[in-house]
Amino acid sequence: MRSNEAMLNKDSDTEIKIMKVTLLALSFLLPSLSSALPLDKIQLPQGFSIEVYVDNINNARQMALGGRGTLFVGSRRAGKVYAVTDSNHDNHADSVIEIASGLYLPSGVAFYQGDLYVAEVNKIWRYADIEFDLPAVPEPELVYDKLPDKFHHGWKFIAFGPDKQLYIPIGAPCNICISDPPFASIIKVDLQTKLSTVVAKGVRNSVGFDFHPQTGELWFTDNGRDMMGDNLPDDELNHVSQPGQHFGFPYVHSEKILDPYYGHGHKPQDYRKPALKLGAHVAALGMEFYSGSQFPAEYRGNIFIAEHGSWNRSSKVGYRVVRVILDGSKVVDSQVFASGWLQGEKSWGRPAAVLTMPDGSLLVSDDAADVIYRISYHGKKQP
Repeated sequence: MRSNEAMLNKDSDTEIKIMKVTLLALSFLLPSLSSALPLDKIQLPQGFSIEVYVDNINNARQMALGGRGTLFVGSRRAGKVYAVTDSNHDNHADSVIEIASGLYLPSGVAFYQGDLYVAEVNKIWRYADIEFDLPAVPEPELVYDKLPDKFHHGWKFIAFGPDKQLYIPIGAPCNICISDPPFASIIKVDLQTKLSTVVAKGVRNSVGFDFHPQTGELWFTDNGRDMMGDNLPDDELNHVSQPGQHFGFPYVHSEKILDPYYGHGHKPQDYRKPALKLGAHVAALGMEFYSGSQFPAEYRGNIFIAEHGSWNRSSKVGYRVVRVILDGSKVVDSQVFASGWLQGEKSWGRPAAVLTMPDGSLLVSDDAADVIYRISYHGKKQP
């Protein structure tokens, strides 16, 4: 087992080095990318259009909408949090305010009861009454600091659930390993008592989730492990039907695949199977149930998933937005909704998160091109 662990550690070190080189290369490319984006390359269903809602958002990741219409945006490597305003209410952003900088991978943001919550790797901050006096920014309050301080899969996607608790994923600190709790899980925290509860176990790295509009149950994306080749295992869309369910990591992947290091002695049927297999290495991140009324009626209640795109596959996949169609709590179909950020083997953008706006349009953040897009429907709706 010691030799296996050494091999796994070597794999993880290689993964991190490749990621760092990739990020460094992107940092040199971004200025030219953001100045002239080829939006004509984006393919959408008939009747839909895409435009840049706001640019110059360095490394845009999760988004949250304030009660007064302010769009809050987290980042990852940029270490910043932004507020985007639309003072004319014409669905075009007119100012960007840098709320914070120098934070530790502040990817996650959530807005709740007038306050903005920001997730660093190991801390949750609250900016009380954030919209009251912008561009002045209130002093942040540390509300939770019991999260692990690990870089690997440490950035967070956060949201308040129907039960008014804050849901936080805690990724595995590795490509593949057995780790102690709370790693490889999704927890929820009561910010009044500071007590946490495990919602889902065996979750390698979730960077996107939402709650079913009818049942309130949690659905989330999960990134499959690396170093098993181009086509194994799948990223997953998962559904928590009972609190505390185990989704297989690190023993079982994609419903039936036993891990070559840790799967021995485990049975796939002992773990919760995916609601949908999304494909290997697509890097499924932010997701949301569509709640707007601008799109045709058949889109309401569908799930939109931002696929960030592969970084370690011989031919690239992902770099798109996928639509998942449900019947109640059962997935019945999935299809590509928006694509074109990947042209051959070259990508010029990477979708990271999605957000429905009050007018029913869909925002898509792009942490490579440093922009947020707005997708609208102008075609004829079905009666």
